[in-house]
Amino acid sequence: MNVLIADSFELPRVAQLKEGGCDITHDPTLTGDTLRDAIIQHTPRVLIVRGTKVSAEMLEASADLGVVVRAGAGVNTIDLEAASRQSVLVANCPGKNAIAVAELTMGLILALDRRIVEGVNDLRKGVWDKKEYGKARGLKGRTLGVVGTGPIGQAVIARALAFEMPVVAWSRSLTDEQAESLGVRGVDGVAEVADRCDILSIHVASAPETKNLINRDVLRRLKPGSYVINTARADVLDYEALAELMTERDLRVGLDVYPEEPGTAKATFTNPIVSGGGVVYGTHHCGASTQQAQSAIGAEAVDIVMHYMHTGHVRNCVNINAKTRAKYVVVVRHKNRPGVLAHTLLAIRQAGVNVEEMDNIICTGAESACAQIQVDAPLDDAVVTNIRSGNEHIFAVTQAKLPGE
Repeated sequence: MNVLIADSFELPRVAQLKEGGCDITHDPTLTGDTLRDAIIQHTPRVLIVRGTKVSAEMLEASADLGVVVRAGAGVNTIDLEAASRQSVLVANCPGKNAIAVAELTMGLILALDRRIVEGVNDLRKGVWDKKEYGKARGLKGRTLGVVGTGPIGQAVIARALAFEMPVVAWSRSLTDEQAESLGVRGVDGVAEVADRCDILSIHVASAPETKNLINRDVLRRLKPGSYVINTARADVLDYEALAELMTERDLRVGLDVYPEEPGTAKATFTNPIVSGGGVVYGTHHCGASTQQAQSAIGAEAVDIVMHYMHTGHVRNCVNINAKTRAKYVVVVRHKNRPGVLAHTLLAIRQAGVNVEEMDNIICTGAESACAQIQVDAPLDDAVVTNIRSGNEHIFAVTQAKLPGE
């Protein structure tokens, strides 16, 4: 199976894929037109990327491309709509970078509180100002507001509690029981998080419903002097409003993500939020980029590829329809012989009914099997009878309405 790795990837993991039987093309410089051309040239069945953007044009470049593996958690750099149109399955490696991002989050909070960047810069210039840099507020007893309580949010909460910081949190899925188990106070929305916290840290995924989730109104609710940390995605935070309110509300800001980031690992980069004044600390969208995290992500990406190669199933797939149009299931118990499924599917097609999902489970000994075929409409009794009687290797055919339909 051809695999194209169009990003930096641990060499031991590349070796694992080769040892597993994959034909590997690894070129971390590929991007844009060069990546499209490489897909055309190498006809990969699987494409592995980290931060490299995957456009509709790339996804349509070769009919052989069936899977894109994002060696990381977020998939906002991949055109999911185009992938779904082309029947290209997209997988990610969720949770493997949670500790790394949480560590950077706490690092930004500490750096803002102690103004480490300015202190180091002054020290390097020969300026000693203990009086100025001794004005840190301290973190103990200050309330951390966490928006999003997935693996990263939970890792941040654990570290904040170790610093003896009370935590208020909100997530669409956070229940009272989960909040109690995490040791946090759950609240009803992001506005209430902002009302109650001294430091706001964002850990939600990029999605239509989270776009500008932290908007001007939420930011205005923060106490003067509050800190805002974003190590999630740029589109969940209104950067224009943040830039305006930094001075008005004396906010300190720590960022790892930005609107319109460069598409390559090294580039010239400017952004008003960074150069507009105030206390802004920024890192280079590298929250997940520790050796520990990359090793874990690389191992997960290899597992996804190998599982796909051996089973045809894609683990951690993010563009599978949550619910199909299937309303009935047709169960065909049969001998494991050629032509049984072809006969069955032909009869369903001739009835004008569409197959939405299908499994064919082979029984021990491989002499018999059970096909479970989910369809969008019921089959007439005559069609069921035709399936049963039209092939000598079929034991029985039953049809049932799916639960909830």
